[in-house]
Amino acid sequence: MRVNRVNELTKKIIAGYRVSRADDRSIFMDTPVEELGEGAYRLQKHFCGNHIDLCTIVNGRSGRCGEDCKYCAQAGRHKTGVDTYGFMAQTDLIAHAKANQDAGANRFSIVTSGGALSGTEFEQALEAYKEMRRTLSIDLCASHGLLTRSQFRRLREVGVTSYHHNIETSERYFPEICTTHSYADRIRTIKMAQAEGLCVCSGGIIGMGETWEDRFDMAFALQELGIESIPLNSLMAIPGTPLEHLAPLSGEDILRTIAIFRFINPTANIRLGAGRKLLPENGATAFRAGASASITGNMLTTSGTTIAEDMELIREMGFTNRDEDCRVSSGACGAR
Repeated sequence: MRVNRVNELTKKIIAGYRVSRADDRSIFMDTPVEELGEGAYRLQKHFCGNHIDLCTIVNGRSGRCGEDCKYCAQAGRHKTGVDTYGFMAQTDLIAHAKANQDAGANRFSIVTSGGALSGTEFEQALEAYKEMRRTLSIDLCASHGLLTRSQFRRLREVGVTSYHHNIETSERYFPEICTTHSYADRIRTIKMAQAEGLCVCSGGIIGMGETWEDRFDMAFALQELGIESIPLNSLMAIPGTPLEHLAPLSGEDILRTIAIFRFINPTANIRLGAGRKLLPENGATAFRAGASASITGNMLTTSGTTIAEDMELIREMGFTNRDEDCRVSSGACGAR
């Protein structure tokens, strides 16, 4: 009976139905994770074919952040021993982007610590993106915090097509994670980026003490925003942060969450982020349970998986990181 319910829902979604907040959610929690994952994989195959999108990031400015996000090693008030430095030199950024392009990644992003990148450093970022667009073919993403609409316009003008800005968790739980800015600030930033023609990559972190209802709320909020690339990070509790005491999530919890996000956001790229090593086979199981993308290479402050390892993994699984058959609804976040 459970299998029939999952099959029925999967068929309805392929035919155009979308799960809403008003729907009964028991199917997602009562169904064994393997069966739920099978349905999520059918949706993944239908909407993304054999494509696994690989994106990479570089920590373009590190540490000394004035925000108080409880999970973050880069918050200045947390004693984590993280490296601190100002905006990276353009030559180094371009070298990182070229190396990632040559290794096979689809997209490259500069990520900077702090509430917002501004002033001289923002101008330096624009020059770096402009030179990357001139000399490289890799797609460009940016992640620079709570920017203004004019800043988004300028990013678009120099060749950036995607902006990364997580909502992190549910609206209800957000104040438990951050108090120096609001959930509404993040939503406003996302909408401004979209208004300037940027695709927005937005997701969050699970395992921060939130409930399953919080995870559902995050999934629906992203659906309502029309987000097309959803990174799901599993908390890797960092010593020196307020969340250092939290135990890691089980692989089953992570896989169930991925599947749920696929059912609620069927056309999006569901993207593996931090915490892949908590999953069986370093995330291979997730690529058959709804995940159609991954951040690859090293994360900002936690070890990730190399591009070469991911390229080999997806080849062995019968996937490709080329995008000829991907039917994600917009090209900007992972399928052109």
